[in-house]
Amino acid sequence: MLDCPSGVDVSSSALRFLAQQLRRHRHEIGSRWRRLSAGRQALLTLAHLRVGHTYAQLAAGFGVGTTTAYRYVTEAVEFLAALAPSLADAVRTASVKAYLVLDRTLLPIDRIAADRPFYSGKHKKHGMNVQVLADPLGRLLWASPALPGAVHDVRAAREHGIVDALTEAGIKCWADKGYRGAGGTVRILCWGRWETLSAGQKAVNRSHAKIRALVERAIATRKSWWLLRKLRCSTTRITKLVQAVLTLGDG
Repeated sequence: MLDCPSGVDVSSSALRFLAQQLRRHRHEIGSRWRRLSAGRQALLTLAHLRVGHTYAQLAAGFGVGTTTAYRYVTEAVEFLAALAPSLADAVRTASVKAYLVLDRTLLPIDRIAADRPFYSGKHKKHGMNVQVLADPLGRLLWASPALPGAVHDVRAAREHGIVDALTEAGIKCWADKGYRGAGGTVRILCWGRWETLSAGQKAVNRSHAKIRALVERAIATRKSWWLLRKLRCSTTRITKLVQAVLTLGDG
């Protein structure tokens, strides 16, 4: 029986998946006795990602040291991140889709006002810029490495090679005004104030907004993982955390 001192709102399929992967990983590296079984390590990791428990809380709840809790979580997160789809994987998957939706999400971080590179003027807060691609059903296909929040969306898309990859594959992509000037196959809203747009342009923008709403709901679902709501770790670890959550799905 796998239990946790506090409730973890996560599906049994996600728990079984992670436990099986960790068992396979332990077998491959020849790991022998450990303080926690693969199932308990999986539950400990999900408690950290889903509920946001600190390492001290995890250590107390699972009867291990704080260092051990940190090591177990780090191992599992790095393993999950390695399983996350790459941009090339997402493009191959998207080749049979009608289109993709490109958007950004800002993951809030624990930074002070002096950390200007991490401050997003759009969101008026410090965070990390993560680009995401979703299919027409709103399922996330890929999440980019995290960049400082001050990085503009179109610059981030170009830096990650998103625009070039989609253009080369001939995949249409819908995005918001933050990607103005991206070029390629990226399509944005009709530019201008609402009252100055023609009836046709307004209809296009309404349709565009409905399409983009799918990816926004997908992003909101991923943020049900409490750790992503306010990250207090080193910014160098955020990319792997995001990729780990992407691998686990909606939980």
